[in-house]
Amino acid sequence: MNWERKVGSNTEIHQAKAAPKPSLAEERVKLALEDGTVIEGFSFGSKRVVRGEVVFNTAMSGYVETLTDPSYCGQILVSTYPLVGNYGVPFPREKGSLSEPFESEKIQVQGLVVQNYVSDHSHRAGERSLGEWLEASDVPGFTGADTRRLTRRLREHGTMLGWLFPAEMSLKEAQDDADAVDMEQEVFRTVAPNQPIDYLGDGCRILLVDVGAKDNMVRSLLGRGASVRRVPWHHDLVDEARGVDGIVIGNGPGDPRHLAGLVEQIRTLVKTFTRPIFGICLGNQILALAAGGVTYKLPYGHRGVNQPVQDLVTRRSFITSQNHGYAVDGASLQDGWDPWFINVNDGTNEGIRNRHRPHFGVQFHPEARPGPNDTDFLFDDFLKSVENLKQD
Repeated sequence: MNWERKVGSNTEIHQAKAAPKPSLAEERVKLALEDGTVIEGFSFGSKRVVRGEVVFNTAMSGYVETLTDPSYCGQILVSTYPLVGNYGVPFPREKGSLSEPFESEKIQVQGLVVQNYVSDHSHRAGERSLGEWLEASDVPGFTGADTRRLTRRLREHGTMLGWLFPAEMSLKEAQDDADAVDMEQEVFRTVAPNQPIDYLGDGCRILLVDVGAKDNMVRSLLGRGASVRRVPWHHDLVDEARGVDGIVIGNGPGDPRHLAGLVEQIRTLVKTFTRPIFGICLGNQILALAAGGVTYKLPYGHRGVNQPVQDLVTRRSFITSQNHGYAVDGASLQDGWDPWFINVNDGTNEGIRNRHRPHFGVQFHPEARPGPNDTDFLFDDFLKSVENLKQD
């Protein structure tokens, strides 16, 4: 693998210390970043030419869950863990199923970049290789990247656009031919269901606002006895809210400021809905905007399973799973709203809560998958508050 960086009129070539040994079946591919950096490696998966925001995830396992997380829609994902594919991929689930470990019906990323891809997988549930899954899903894979070096560049310069393409193509050809997702509007329609979906339980009725919600949010609610009505974010939420006991605003991709229509609907609900509202990840940002707060883009986001957060009320700390590129400005919160959690690493806001109503949100993923279960008690607390208000 070659690491190639444009510096003025010069080109620096950096040879990786542990480049993979190519076989006759492997084809060379390139990853180009918008700062002029070009990395060369080998292809696994589809040969499609793609463009997307290049982001990194620090989890050591859980690539099936991560690749199917709708929050990654439109992005090229870099795995910092150096060995990927060793436990394979489970057999595809039936359409409409909520079975684990998948978080949606398909792979959501534009492309996958790893240091060492392992095709000879070994796991009792592994029915096919990661490369076979990527190829069947028409998603390109890149192996041979010095992902530590690549991650350092993204940390130094911030998240950048990138192009993943066959090595014989020029960058100009790749830029002209690359498939991409419109991250301002199309991406939100792509990840949401077309129509409401009902999941029946024995307990309270929860409305899940889907802007790309992970399936484990539904599983987490159903597992606690709730009935879930999953509706697309562009649905009439105010009308739907009349028949439910609580609302969860799920995660999703992109910039929350591009969802003005959803923000306006949630703003109405914040004023009129007296029962619990729980925002998760993007849902936390939407709730903050609806409450008059401000969001901003992080330099390279928080994506991994070891992000420490602190509860500002109890002062307890938790290790959390996170996947977001935007954050709430805690200082922008309006009267009646307080910061709830902060990120121990960088002090950014990780949650908000209303002083007068049971409306709150967290920036991390209490449903995890992959990641620790430290904060899944938040679903218990949410549903307990729902039941208490039902009795009132």
